[in-house]
Amino acid sequence: MSQAVYPVFAGVLVLVMISFCTGCISTGVGNTWYSSNSVMVNISHTGDPADVGVQVTVYRIANLTQERYTIVNTPATLVNGQNIVAVPVRLEPGSYKLYIYVLSNNDRKTAVIRDIVV
Repeated sequence: MSQAVYPVFAGVLVLVMISFCTGCISTGVGNTWYSSNSVMVNISHTGDPADVGVQVTVYRIANLTQERYTIVNTPATLVNGQNIVAVPVRLEPGSYKLYIYVLSNNDRKTAVIRDIVV
């Protein structure tokens, strides 16, 4: 095989791998905000309805440090499209870092970190 074929072969291989993975992640976490004593999480879902758990680990940010504040979980049923999930938690005014996990059958489907100010 000539050396000119290797870059083409590698490019085709990458495209094939990407095409196999396009359906792998069916949920994604979008905007997150605080309202009515709840962390509101926008979750997009591209599949059949699914029962999931949404876990939020809250860290309070103060004086250039972060300290774990609380961990909360709530069940949710995701439908195809955009879903708003309210995770009840009381937060005092301040800055927070949120670690948000979407779990299904004890497996992590997606995870993100978001910063919010209350």
